[in-house]
Amino acid sequence: MKCQKELFRLPDNQHYLNCSYLSPLLRSVEKAGIDGVQGKRHPWNIKPNDFFENSDIVRREFSNLIHAGNPQQIALMPSVSYGMAAVAKNLPHKKGGEIVVAGEQFPSNVYPWMRFCKDHNCTLKIVEPPSDIKNRGERWNQRILESISDDTILVALGGVHWTDGTHFDLEQIGFLARENNALFVIDGTQSVGALPFDVNSIQPDALICAGYKWLMGPYGTSLGYFGERLLDGSPLEEGWIVRKNSENFGGLVDYEEEYQPGALRFDMGERSQFINLPMMAEALKQVNRWTPEAIQSYCKNLCSETIRELRENGFRIEDENWRGHHMFGVRLPNHISMEKLNDKFSEHNIHVSVRGSSVRVSPHLYNDEKDVEVFREALLSLS
Repeated sequence: MKCQKELFRLPDNQHYLNCSYLSPLLRSVEKAGIDGVQGKRHPWNIKPNDFFENSDIVRREFSNLIHAGNPQQIALMPSVSYGMAAVAKNLPHKKGGEIVVAGEQFPSNVYPWMRFCKDHNCTLKIVEPPSDIKNRGERWNQRILESISDDTILVALGGVHWTDGTHFDLEQIGFLARENNALFVIDGTQSVGALPFDVNSIQPDALICAGYKWLMGPYGTSLGYFGERLLDGSPLEEGWIVRKNSENFGGLVDYEEEYQPGALRFDMGERSQFINLPMMAEALKQVNRWTPEAIQSYCKNLCSETIRELRENGFRIEDENWRGHHMFGVRLPNHISMEKLNDKFSEHNIHVSVRGSSVRVSPHLYNDEKDVEVFREALLSLS
């Protein structure tokens, strides 16, 4: 695949290697948002069907992306924390039970479990990574596996670690969680859309993804997949649109006990956002046209030589067997200060993120060889 920069509005003098922070808007997604704003000028043109059509498109596209097969297992949410709160509301608990998370995990997939453990006299078991880089990903995964036992009620992980892209063996971890009758919940924000994900092989009980990073959508829309063990759960809200026969606006006062099928019960209130949902739908269509496999291949070809050269000059980067190609962490030699590095990045309009102990680099299809060259030269000039 060739560089896709023409599909965006990115100036040539800005080197944006930071999709893990916020994705830039595709031209098509921007247009969908503008059309949505302008559509509210004449509200009489918004028909009852418009409250459902874009929701159905988004469910279908996200379902295709993760190979779910059934769009009715997809919920529309405002945030990852909302999705995790829905899981927490339906999580069985037992005194002395344990919830397993990875060290330095993103807060939206930690705070709900801190609260749950406090409320239900459970233990939050934080599995820290090895301190040295050698075989770090492999050893960290082994520590997580060893932390799962018959006391485990939930394993909550990211698809990859958000600070440096460390890959978790989700199939093996999920299998062991099920063997111990524990739920398995994944924050896919930093992986789904750029890294292939198949719910049939991983079998998560819930997968929650923010839409504004690798799904290329707007801020404020997240998507959730819910497995069979949670589909009969209680939602956080009791909105009108998630009830049976909500399509019949004239009959909304005929209150329904029954929900819409599948995961639709977990939809947020006012889910039919007339600006965000058309943008999300357009973004997902493009991601599905690209495919995560092609994104991984492009990013690997773009960055492999730079990663090799950086390693040879004392920078520490996780082995590619234990990280995605769309995101990697660069840990600095001791003699390079983060302050000097930030000054160098600012001087050359290089956009990356510092997360934890690493410089997080997250390229995409809109990046080209020039972006990576400028980044590499900035680092090597300080080594």
